[in-house]
Amino acid sequence: MKADAITKDYLSDTTIFADVFNYYIYGGEQVILPEQLEERDPTEIALPYGSDGATTPIQKFRDVQKLYTAMTDGDIEYILYGIESQANVHYAAPVKNTLYDVIEYASQVEESARSHRKAMKQNPGQEKPSSDEFLSGFWKTDRLIPSITVMLYFGADKWDGPLSLFDMLDVKNPEILSFLDNYRVKLIAPAQMPDEEIMKFQSSLREVLLFIKYSKDKENLNRILKANEIRFREVERRAADVIKAITNVDLEYEESEGEVDMCQAWQDMQMEARMQGLEQGLEQGQTQGKLTRSKEIARNLYKMGLDVEKISQGVGYDVEIIKGWVISPEHSQD
Repeated sequence: MKADAITKDYLSDTTIFADVFNYYIYGGEQVILPEQLEERDPTEIALPYGSDGATTPIQKFRDVQKLYTAMTDGDIEYILYGIESQANVHYAAPVKNTLYDVIEYASQVEESARSHRKAMKQNPGQEKPSSDEFLSGFWKTDRLIPSITVMLYFGADKWDGPLSLFDMLDVKNPEILSFLDNYRVKLIAPAQMPDEEIMKFQSSLREVLLFIKYSKDKENLNRILKANEIRFREVERRAADVIKAITNVDLEYEESEGEVDMCQAWQDMQMEARMQGLEQGLEQGQTQGKLTRSKEIARNLYKMGLDVEKISQGVGYDVEIIKGWVISPEHSQD
């Protein structure tokens, strides 16, 4: 399973999804509850209006999107939340995320127009809209549902891409810039977050981001695992899969495990690496010893007057190599 599929599956969990926005919007306070989130089809289709009345379908696929519903001051509040997961830096991220939100709003406008047309057909006696409302398809009293997109960068390196539309423009004139809207990327990137910020996450996303942050620094990773040992010994399986897929760390655990002891998996991996290193060292030592012994035998046979062809047959090395050993030993070949 590819890393992007694994991260999308992980982020689709309502507990993880809610944790992302509780951190980004509310600083870790648990305001958005998982049960307030409704699954949304990540396929968005907008039909922009054309001057000739024609429409052109546009289809974009979000990673994960959910509809949040809650009561606020006696009224129902709706908000669309979306998450874009990135394993690599996206150097057009401001445009990418802007497009998602704009398509969402265009889709809502089109849906509103479709709903009004249906209502007028079913109830021809209802109050007619103004000509402006009819032409736009969006009534004066209609309102859009806000769309908020957060980009979660799973890389261990720092994000060095643009974080706003202005970062992508080669314009310095303040008068020109004052007429442009500067879309900003709402980014979560572990390498650029202090540990105390990552600790504000309440779900297993905390362990995922901490592990990724220090995945290239074994000393600090050992420190983090020890400091957070209780939680790292009970990491949910999907979170462990994300860590393994993103960091390419060869962690081993049972396929059926519901929770993974990441501390033990990390220790086992390090022990396996050390054992492989010892075995390779032993093999290299044995090979080097055999080579040294073959050189000594070849030189002794040469001193006894044996020709290099027969020496080659005896020790099992090519004639040219034997010549290098016995004729120019200071430049002997391996």
